[in-house]
Amino acid sequence: MLRIHSFTFNPIQENTYIIYNDNKDCIIVDPGCYFPEERKALESFINTNQLVPKALLNTHCHLDHVFGNKFVYDTWGLPLHIHPLEETVLAFAPQSGLMWNLVFENYSGPIVHLHPGENVCLGEDKLKILFTPGHSPGSVSFYSGKDGFLISGDVLFRDSIGRTDLPGGDFQTLVNSIQTQLWPLPDETLVYSGHGPYTKIGYEKKNNPFVGEGAL
Repeated sequence: MLRIHSFTFNPIQENTYIIYNDNKDCIIVDPGCYFPEERKALESFINTNQLVPKALLNTHCHLDHVFGNKFVYDTWGLPLHIHPLEETVLAFAPQSGLMWNLVFENYSGPIVHLHPGENVCLGEDKLKILFTPGHSPGSVSFYSGKDGFLISGDVLFRDSIGRTDLPGGDFQTLVNSIQTQLWPLPDETLVYSGHGPYTKIGYEKKNNPFVGEGAL
């Protein structure tokens, strides 16, 4: 069984997730830890719970989701896993940081490409990679059918969707991603978003003002 622990990090209030199993292996998703105390909190949770980090994943590479990539790599030696189309977004992240007055040292280690339709494995547990562009050109989501949850990045939020006015964003592409990749999931699927509280697929299908029943 997979469990999820979340942190809300950095001034942009990004959700960082640790996914771990009964064997205490874990995956770190979108480490947004910017301040030293945030990096300490991430490390402390992992050490206190005797977890062994096995993979570093980014749903996408906007700056608030990548602040902690270098820290994770330097601390646990984990190469970064991203969709190939996110490499240019990652490279642009420090420039975006200057616009927000959030200077940081970008990740420069090895990159492993994520391929939609394949799985990220943690022991016997699997996260299916779903291709969900629109907010970002190579955005992906991670789905566990067995445990009934989705890590959506900034694709879908409670009562909202990701913004599409950033470079590489496109509203219709995002709507199509949600309709074709997320709506077919079971209604009870828990959605852990890149910002804000968790939600459920069924709730958003019915109530989301952008892509729910009333909006279509």
